[in-house]
Amino acid sequence: MSNMEMTADIVIVGAGIAGLATALALHRLGLRSLVLESSSYLRVNGAAFTTWTNAWKALDALGIGDSLRVAHPRIRGLVSYAAEAGVQTAEVEYVDKSTGVEHEVRCLRRKLLAETLSNELPSGTIRFSPQLVSIEESGHLKLLHLADGTTIKTKVLIGCDGVNSEVAKWLGFKKGAFDTRCAIRGYAVYEEGHGLGDKFFNFFGEGFRSGVVPCDDNSVYWFFSWSSATRVKELEENPLKMMEFVLSKLGKLPDNIKDVFRRTKVDDLVCSQLRYKAPWEILWADISKDNVCVSGDACHPMTPDLGQGACSALEDGIILAKCLAEAFARSSTREKCSEEEEYERIKMSLNKYAKERRWRAFDLVSTAYLVGHLQFTTEKVISFLRNKFLAPHLVTMLMKKATYDCGMLKASTR
Repeated sequence: MSNMEMTADIVIVGAGIAGLATALALHRLGLRSLVLESSSYLRVNGAAFTTWTNAWKALDALGIGDSLRVAHPRIRGLVSYAAEAGVQTAEVEYVDKSTGVEHEVRCLRRKLLAETLSNELPSGTIRFSPQLVSIEESGHLKLLHLADGTTIKTKVLIGCDGVNSEVAKWLGFKKGAFDTRCAIRGYAVYEEGHGLGDKFFNFFGEGFRSGVVPCDDNSVYWFFSWSSATRVKELEENPLKMMEFVLSKLGKLPDNIKDVFRRTKVDDLVCSQLRYKAPWEILWADISKDNVCVSGDACHPMTPDLGQGACSALEDGIILAKCLAEAFARSSTREKCSEEEEYERIKMSLNKYAKERRWRAFDLVSTAYLVGHLQFTTEKVISFLRNKFLAPHLVTMLMKKATYDCGMLKASTR
């Protein structure tokens, strides 16, 4: 057991997308941070996710957008099917009708994104395996006590530690709620090429929704979500039953679509119950308090129905870094300040971040929840209207939510 003491101006708990993006944004602005990751390696939950225009603006701000674009071709539109009949019900391009501008949509591999973010950070930024045990106040600092006996003093504490966040708990957040739906996610590889083109394939059935989206010419990501959580534990323990369950629901979908599911290795399947933060809790909760704040899933976990969970986490990182850069800007050699003054500037910067992100998070979480439950209706009339008319309106809504621009990062003058 170590009794080591450390000091870091900014500590980020969690090396997921939100934590790594925040650390890199701070680094681009000349601010060093320490990222604490409780696992012994860079964690990646899920194979891939859809990235919209707003996410690519954030990735460009971080300076890694172009390198990721090379490996992930653009997705040009959505094709929707009624699974039981195997009939195509809609096809929509990802083009804003009011402006004629095509949205940038790609399916991004989580592992590649995490590695790219990590590789851009200075050596030693990420510290693996220290479990955060408790948070203690010490004047204007926070003391972080880790499971290995280490104590870290920090001026700023940022919780990016997911839906079960210890930092969010310290701020008074309630635990994320469990949705009535579950999701299975998988990833198929085609050495000879999948030939599916550049569309997002969306399928509706009785009590379920599924999707297939190419990541590149040789790999395809898919998801299957359904409206009953009663079998989740059974399926988690038996991947073969998990795959049988999914295949039994695909109805008369085209064979090339079913083949995506059949090609997936059962060891690569992930099954989980969906979780989210009640929208009103985001309005009431302390996203920031003093020199502590949360971002990503620690702040606003949402159902995946808008495809904005990871995208908004990237936004968080850019906005938070810019706010903190303003707070630390006066700490240059030319303008010294007291600990009290620095603490107040940090507090104000985190309040500014919370104010800017609160309504954005509320909008995304509440819209995702409503859209998700509309898509899972079992009422025949509503199902008919959903299959015939929802897809174009859904795409329009998705594109509207993706117009957010987090802005660029200006070079630090420190």
